[in-house]
This record gives sequence, C-alpha cells and structure tokens, in this order.
Amino acid sequence: MIKRSLLNNLEKSLVQEKALILYGPRRTGKTTLLRELCQSKQEPFKFVDGEDRSIQEILSSTRLQTLKEFLGKTTLLIIDEAQKIPNIGSNIKLIVDHLPHVKIIASGSASFSLAQKVGEPLTGRQITFRLYPLSLKELLDYAGIENRATLTENNLMIYGGYPETFKLDNDEKAQYLKELTQSTLLRDILEMENVRNPKKIQDLLILLAFQIGKEVSLSELGNHLDLHKDTVFRYLDLLEKSFVILNIRGFSRNLRKEVTKNSRYYFYDNGIRNALINNFNPLNLRDDVGDLWENFIVMERLKRQSYQQMNVNNYFWRTYDKQEIDWVEERNGKLYGYEFKWKKNKIKIPSAWKKTYPNAKYEIISQENYLDFI
Repeated sequence: MIKRSLLNNLEKSLVQEKALILYGPRRTGKTTLLRELCQSKQEPFKFVDGEDRSIQEILSSTRLQTLKEFLGKTTLLIIDEAQKIPNIGSNIKLIVDHLPHVKIIASGSASFSLAQKVGEPLTGRQITFRLYPLSLKELLDYAGIENRATLTENNLMIYGGYPETFKLDNDEKAQYLKELTQSTLLRDILEMENVRNPKKIQDLLILLAFQIGKEVSLSELGNHLDLHKDTVFRYLDLLEKSFVILNIRGFSRNLRKEVTKNSRYYFYDNGIRNALINNFNPLNLRDDVGDLWENFIVMERLKRQSYQQMNVNNYFWRTYDKQEIDWVEERNGKLYGYEFKWKKNKIKIPSAWKKTYPNAKYEIISQENYLDFI
C-alpha cells in the first residue's frame, strides 16, 4: 500500500462543526484513501456509498429525526459518491448544525456536480481537499530514492500516476489509460452538461495536448474546431472542473507590456495526455520530451502545493516582445520565477523581468535539481 500524502491532512482536519469535502478525478484512489482512514479510527463510523438507493433515500431526507435514527451512535460518517444524493449539501449542513458530535467526509468523482450541491449550503462549514494521481514523492517514499529515474522517465512522464497503472505491464497501461480517457473522464463531462458534440471535446483535448506550455487563443481553437469561441470556453471550463486540464493565467503588474489575456493549459496527468495522442513511446524516441517534462513538473509542483497547503498564486509570464518565464509563483508577498528545462542550459534572466521585478527570484528547474522543487 502506497501511503497517500493527503492522509495526514485529512486526519488532522477531522474536527467537529466542519465537513471535509474530498474532490479529485475518478480512479485516483479516493475510496481506498477513505477506507484506510477508517481503519486508523477507534470510533463508531459509517462508510456509505451514495450510489446505493437505500442510502440516497435516507440521506436525502430533510427530517432531522430520520438522520438521527440512521446515525445512531456514529461519530464519523463517510459518504462516497456523495453527488449522487439529492439535497446532500443541505443535509450535511443539518448534521453539522444539529449533531455536532458527528464528523463528516463527503467525496465525489463528478466533482463539479458535488461542488454545486454542497457549495452554498456549506458556506463556512467545509474544508476542501483534492486528491491527485500518485506523486513522485509518494512513490519514492514507497520504492526508495534509488528508483527516481525509472519512476520519473519510464512511468510518470509516459504513463502518468494513476494508481492502477503500477500493477500493469506497459501494453496494459496504455490500454487502461485509453479506456479511462474515453469511458470515464469524458463520460463525466457529458453527464455534467448537455454537450451536443462529444467528439469536439476530444478534438479540443488533442489540440491542447500539442500546446503544452503555450498560450491558447479561444478564437484559434474555435476556428480549428468550427466552434464559436464561447462554446470553446464552456468546454474548457468543463474540462478544468473535471480535473482533466489545468488553466494558468498570465501575470502582470504592468498591463501595457505584459500578456495576460490568453491562458496556458496543462494536463492533470501525462498518461491521459499521451492516451489522447496515442503515443506511449519511450523518451529516446520522442520529439516532445520538453512538453512532457514541463507538464510533469507543473503537476508535481501543484501536488506539493496542495498537500503541504501552501498559499500560492500560480501564473506564467510573457511580454509582447516574447520574453517569457514558464512558471511564476506569488507567495508570502514575494515573486518566484521558474524555467523548466529537460537539460540544463545557460539561460539568462529575461531583462524585462529583472528590470520590472528586481527583487524576484529566478531559477531553472532541470533533471539536476527538480526533486527539491517538487
């Protein structure tokens, strides 16, 4: 069993009068994580599945007495696939307000749907967490630092970090990721909204797969896909809320020189990206190693920020005369600029960055130093 970094955070945050909401893509191990949490608890608990109709009937009841009878002496209630239960947000609020001795964790794979149902009723009464595919740190804690290169170059950069892939051989991994992309991740998006042409969603993702770390224009994407830019924006928003892609905006404190209008997109998992373009070749046979490296580093950094509960704003930076920095972090009132390079080369700090933000840090993240960063 690979210990998930989020486990300690959940245990520490299990306090009364706050519900814990666990988001994340399907098959990242949310149910397994919650079962592991239960095993460590010496208290009466209920672990229920929101897809069970009998559970839906009970937990959708707005009668406090019904909820009291169901819970009995339970002091920890875990609701998996909570988005399947009508009125779940209001009923969690009922429990939090009137049964303060009961601690609650609600999780959901269709996270956009869950967020809609718990958002307003639980304002001020929830703590949210996000579970990602396996991180390199979690894998190294399990397998040892000596496996760093293999795990990075042969696994995470090519097949990503979905837990199931580490039980399979390479051909099985590729098939699993294709199936996961088609039947699970894209299905969630289609369930969320009335998407008239699901193939356009896949075509959009394939376009993004070839634009890792590059600015994306809604108009250009719309022209390629024969879609209005408003429809493209809606699809991108759905993909982001489904934890398929990550949107990063431009940083600026001088609007006349710095580009902020466009976005850059990254994939939550390299394996999903490679499944979309059907390319699982090893690194020595690829011409997109730089893209894979940048996507890998961005997501590993995001996992670290999330699990260590760092208060950070993330951006990219570019000027109209094409000076740029891959990744900018704003934390504790300071700026940090990072350039991601597969092979470390001598790169000068962009003159406009140095002049405009003389107190900002700047660092190149390569194979030589990436562990400290992620």
